[in-house]
Amino acid sequence: MNRFSIKKSQYSKIVFLVILCFTAELSKGQSIPVGTPVLEDYYRRAQLMGQLDSSVSFTTRPFFPAETLRLNNAFDPEQTFDKEQKSKFDGIYRFGGKKGLIQLLPVTLQQQFNTHHPYSLNDGAMIPARGYQTIVSGGIYAKFGPLSIQLRPEVVFAENKPFKTFTEGKSDQAIGAYYSFKNIIDLPEYFPEKPYKKAFWGQSSIRLTAGPVSAGISSENLWWGPGMRNSLLMTNNAAGFNHFTLNTVKPIRTPIGSFEGQIIGGRLEPSGFFGADTNLVVNGAKLYRSKRDDWRYLSGMVFTYQPQWVPGLFLGLTRSFMTYHEDLGNRLMDYFPIFSALEKKSNYGEGESKVAGDQRASVFIRWLLLKEHAELYFEYGREDHAYDLRDLTLEPDHTRAYIVGFKKLFPLNVFTGKYIQVNIELTQLETNMTNYMRAATYVWYAHIAGIYHGYTNEGQIIGAGIGPGSNLQTATLTWGKGLKSIGIQVERYVHNNDLFYLAIKDIRAHWVDINVAALGEWNYNNLLFSAKLEIIRSLNYEYNYEQVPVDRSQYWIPGRDLYNFQANIGVSYRF
Repeated sequence: MNRFSIKKSQYSKIVFLVILCFTAELSKGQSIPVGTPVLEDYYRRAQLMGQLDSSVSFTTRPFFPAETLRLNNAFDPEQTFDKEQKSKFDGIYRFGGKKGLIQLLPVTLQQQFNTHHPYSLNDGAMIPARGYQTIVSGGIYAKFGPLSIQLRPEVVFAENKPFKTFTEGKSDQAIGAYYSFKNIIDLPEYFPEKPYKKAFWGQSSIRLTAGPVSAGISSENLWWGPGMRNSLLMTNNAAGFNHFTLNTVKPIRTPIGSFEGQIIGGRLEPSGFFGADTNLVVNGAKLYRSKRDDWRYLSGMVFTYQPQWVPGLFLGLTRSFMTYHEDLGNRLMDYFPIFSALEKKSNYGEGESKVAGDQRASVFIRWLLLKEHAELYFEYGREDHAYDLRDLTLEPDHTRAYIVGFKKLFPLNVFTGKYIQVNIELTQLETNMTNYMRAATYVWYAHIAGIYHGYTNEGQIIGAGIGPGSNLQTATLTWGKGLKSIGIQVERYVHNNDLFYLAIKDIRAHWVDINVAALGEWNYNNLLFSAKLEIIRSLNYEYNYEQVPVDRSQYWIPGRDLYNFQANIGVSYRF
């Protein structure tokens, strides 16, 4: 008997399942892209107000509100279009006896302007650039039965004016340390193309969805974890990368609680730029070291559990493993190393790992307090896995990073829906002292395990946008009602202290940004508007500090402080 033959009974079951899938009730499975102005925060805020299913974790994004909430249009959560456009074309065409639909997705124009130097965080395919920059997106969504196709490409244009970078005016020692860092990560300070123009697949996907589970291929941005300003393993700080995905589109409910998650295998691309002089020689040695001409395979997962007996509590973990394509094996576990043991001892034997691979993991908690209209969240991760349980017990904080946050709504009027919102979040990526006692050097998103492009795609970090060795403290206060909100945000951003302690070593010369921003989001008919106007005071920009004081009896004298003004203005038209 042919070993590939299928018994008649098995064949009948397969045919039945296929027919069942294709005759399933139609659901509108559009995703809300990560970082979508106005809408993304609206849904999370609605949960705090008790207006959205409390079993949704918001730790595995993009979010699929149409699947979770059974909305006719995920981009119209207040359902105003149904009332105002009964006689107008709503951008949706249904066919196949209502088993299929084609929908026009919102057309979005996002603009950014920096006056002095780049300031870039969680802006997707945009690059760190001075001057004017814009990203335009739009597309269509089609669905028939379980099959859905979303085409939403993005086009980026950046004026990309020149600006002062790290190496200008630095000592040979500092420049050498800078190159040592840049040689193990693909993170250029500037992109040499002037102007910069590039098209991406953006928030596109092809999926098969059955109930709460979806599988397919995608280029969408992802966000894993409870953080709002940062997340350790996956954010929209870089352009989305091509990946296959198996994920939930709504919680899987069981007698012991609900589950959400995602498993991916993706392709990370190099930027093709170094962002500094590749021919520079110091003390007879060439500082630049070329990187491999190869893309990287990323295996990753996020898993969230909401216990049935503790409403509002979400427990989760994330893990990723990255290796060069040419080093990939042919075994199933080579493509899914995220399911291997966490201990190095189980995978590599004695000593530190010598395998050309790069892995990191985190655990997180989100606690939704509905009666208080609040949430608490925390994420703790390690860049380097422990050798064994004893190693973990002795130094649990080795290569640690963490995010802790709090958000609360104060309803002003139950009948009008007005509120005051407070959000505080702290992110710490700076390396601690345990790193200097190990055989291998690790900083978040880069280490010397042979992956010299680091945890990046197209030259930008795919984790926390503040980057290696950096810290961020954020406080936000807003007033809002429905889709409308106005507010103020204050931040303290410490740039790459790991590089500072290696290259600068002057306690007066930390590069710290103090930022104050006015925020606004508004809706008018089919239009959504967003704006962020930010004044950035950079203390010791690029770690530059005046070494010769006017009065030598004074130690603490003003450094080289500069101001940058950034404007982010966006508009989106919803059909």
